[in-house]
Amino acid sequence: MNDIAEASRQALWVSLQVGGPLLLLLLIVGLVVAVFQALTQVNEASLSFLPKLAALGIGLILLMPFLNGVMRGYAQSLFDMIIQIGGRP
Repeated sequence: MNDIAEASRQALWVSLQVGGPLLLLLLIVGLVVAVFQALTQVNEASLSFLPKLAALGIGLILLMPFLNGVMRGYAQSLFDMIIQIGGRP
């Protein structure tokens, strides 16, 4: 039962590491666009969507080595844990 709790804890931590930077980036871009729209009184729906989409693409490209390392490390530890649990009598 302790192994399941540890795997769940690791899964939550990895999901925060993978999703957190991208969500924070999109939050900042959304706030900047919202302030720009409020200052200029422009209410265009695509104006709020396209910068977020571009920021997400650029963020994914720039953060891909970090995200790959986090996911690879989590998968390795999960497979090691499965081997340890499977090897028990």
